[in-house]
Amino acid sequence: MWPDVRIILRADSGFCRDALLTWCETHAVDYVIGLAKNARLTALITDELTRVATECADTHTAARTFVDLTYQTLDSWTTARSVVAKAEHRPGIDASKANPRFVVTSLAADVLDAQPLYEILYCARGDMENRIKEQQLMLFADRTSAATLRAIQLRLAFSSVAYVLLAALRRLGLAGTPLATAQCQTIRLTLLKIGARIRVTVRKVWLALATGSPHAALFARVHANLLRC
Repeated sequence: MWPDVRIILRADSGFCRDALLTWCETHAVDYVIGLAKNARLTALITDELTRVATECADTHTAARTFVDLTYQTLDSWTTARSVVAKAEHRPGIDASKANPRFVVTSLAADVLDAQPLYEILYCARGDMENRIKEQQLMLFADRTSAATLRAIQLRLAFSSVAYVLLAALRRLGLAGTPLATAQCQTIRLTLLKIGARIRVTVRKVWLALATGSPHAALFARVHANLLRC
């Protein structure tokens, strides 16, 4: 449907399976997926772990470095793949403070350096999970107890539309306000869930909001922001 759209699959290590990686490679879908650490992977960055441990001991702050690797499992992968490794050591007195992390990716090293690939592209996955939780827990996407799949799909569609609208409101209407980074629940309860009197005439629908609302100034500012869009 959208032949020019580039897709990058981002997921944690639970999805790091050869079948999925091979499918992505076959269908030109890029991926950045967490890879569970093991002794063989950790051995590949022994020098880097030693160096950051020394730096951490000297500075008493966390030290980290990133390195590009080529890695293949002993029997579960059908081919070798590119891996970005993070060698990190946190302040402490023992080796347990070492914190190696690994990501397998289809993105070449000349497309994106190891550090931004891990810290910007991969780690942003955590924030996306927060956005999913917003829709699920704050906009009722978890209400999937209807009797039919079609009804459940419709409920999820309503929840998705609500999230899109609130995300646009946050980005456009709430820019520069105290709610610019607020979660959906805060926006809904502060800005939208307010008392009003509705009067319907032949030609108009009158909506009267309470002048004593503690958020009247914020409401007016958001209205002005939206008018400028």
